[in-house]
Amino acid sequence: MRRPICEDDLHAWVDGRLAPPRRAEVEAWLAEDPARIERVNAWRNDAHQLHAAYDPVLDEPVPARLRAVVDGRPRGAGLRSAAVIGWVTMGALLGAAGGYHAGQSMAPEVASAAGLASLPRDAAIAHAVFAPEIRHPVEVTADQEQHLVAWLTKRLGAPVRIPDLASDGFALLGGRLLPAAAGPGAQFMYEDDGGRRLTLYVSVRDEDGATTAFRYAQENGIGVFYWVDGGLAYALSGEFGRDTLLPLANAAYHQLAP
Repeated sequence: MRRPICEDDLHAWVDGRLAPPRRAEVEAWLAEDPARIERVNAWRNDAHQLHAAYDPVLDEPVPARLRAVVDGRPRGAGLRSAAVIGWVTMGALLGAAGGYHAGQSMAPEVASAAGLASLPRDAAIAHAVFAPEIRHPVEVTADQEQHLVAWLTKRLGAPVRIPDLASDGFALLGGRLLPAAAGPGAQFMYEDDGGRRLTLYVSVRDEDGATTAFRYAQENGIGVFYWVDGGLAYALSGEFGRDTLLPLANAAYHQLAP
């Protein structure tokens, strides 16, 4: 009987570290579901981007101050700690690239990538919890949009804007306050004429000023396009295919860009 495929097998397959028999088993398992292939290809893409960004740095000569640490010539505890932390962090980024998030990158900036790992899942969970609500889908309805923006701007400590997706077929229902990884977050909900719902999740990021281009992930049938712009992270979620969700995410992104 074939041994069950686990996360370690998938990461090893992405890194090219599986023995041929096990590699064949993993590839047969991946071929059973296109979503599995999309997931591991996203990991591989992230690994390639991290290598492209950081391999030139790793190929540089070791600075003299770091050689002094290795050789045992004291240069100060602060410098030694900073050097060790910096180089270990670089190695960890490259070594763990295959598994730090399950999204697919679309020409993103590598900076702050690891910090996005939980964003699509958090957004998808919030969507799954509130999108089916009939009587209470939002805390503040769209007819109080000005109050909603002022309230959430104060709670998040950053300017909050709500994109208008009416021309794309989705009317704003309203929004709510949510918990997020770095503090308060927000969710805005939209609905089309057929009752299909779309949510925009907003959270504060620690990396003020960071930016990334779109990334895409699927979480239990919910598609999520997500990105960071300045001190806020955004994730547009819905039970739609990637091609349907992309123009909506583009519309939201261009309205939210400073």
